[in-house]
Amino acid sequence: MINFNTDLADERRDIYRKANKIEKDIPGIETEEREVNQDIKVATVKIINEEGANAIGKPVGTYVTIDVKKLKLAGEVEIQKASEVVTEELKKIFDKHVQNRDDILVVGLGNAYVTPDSLGPKVIKDIDVTRHFLKYTPEYIDPNTRPVTAISPGVLGTTGIETSEIVKGIVDNIKPKLVIVIDSLASKSIERISSTIQIADTGIVPGAGVGNERNELSQKTLGIPVIAIGVPMVVETATLVNDALYLFINKLQEEAKSNDELNELKEKDNYNAIKEALNPQGYNMIVTPKEIDDLIENMKDVVARRNKLCVIMDY
Repeated sequence: MINFNTDLADERRDIYRKANKIEKDIPGIETEEREVNQDIKVATVKIINEEGANAIGKPVGTYVTIDVKKLKLAGEVEIQKASEVVTEELKKIFDKHVQNRDDILVVGLGNAYVTPDSLGPKVIKDIDVTRHFLKYTPEYIDPNTRPVTAISPGVLGTTGIETSEIVKGIVDNIKPKLVIVIDSLASKSIERISSTIQIADTGIVPGAGVGNERNELSQKTLGIPVIAIGVPMVVETATLVNDALYLFINKLQEEAKSNDELNELKEKDNYNAIKEALNPQGYNMIVTPKEIDDLIENMKDVVARRNKLCVIMDY
């Protein structure tokens, strides 16, 4: 059994390929890649059957990964461009599931008081909710506006209620046609922290990437399509050390030019060995960058910019 320890479908695909020495696409999985510009790349992983789903441990569906370089140094122009790409990819998935004026519920998962887990609640604050305006003052609303509701349900530890129970209750009462779930994710690469957005039409299992799985939010549990938007905000210490070791070996190889032992070490995935060494010491922590507050703000702007996330779909 492969220990993926990441929420990102494209990372799981790459881990499976490496573990099984597969050069081409995994059976049951199709991949498309495109470059928007020198700083933004989009990869689409389509899991088309159960064979592909079982291989990488993700449900059948579409996973779009948008990688944005240098987001830590991003200015207004870069954030705006990234937001436009997110909107473009979201609209493609929206169009498969809902009409332009169908009701949508946006759910911001996470703990607003824990910075790496606060992306969902922060995005919710920037979403224009419209359902009440359309109901009570429709004459003041753009005719292309769709009914939007939003909720940040908190976490089990502070509410005593499973997030799935809260969301299911809301869905049963207001009857939206689609749910959008926004959450922080875990990655197996340091460079993807707050530099990647994954959009999936398969829903989400909150906490899965850090070993704290809650009840899933999906069409199976809610009865309507669920689109998940996630941004990696944490990696395990074992991942951090593994990446550092890889870079260290690269440096040694550049200096030594040839060393059979180092070549053999580089080809291995050392994650499990490093994790086994860290766990007994209690060092296998979940880590996040020191500038996480600024990174969260940048990503919040990318995801929610100009309220184009879901309110006005006719553009």
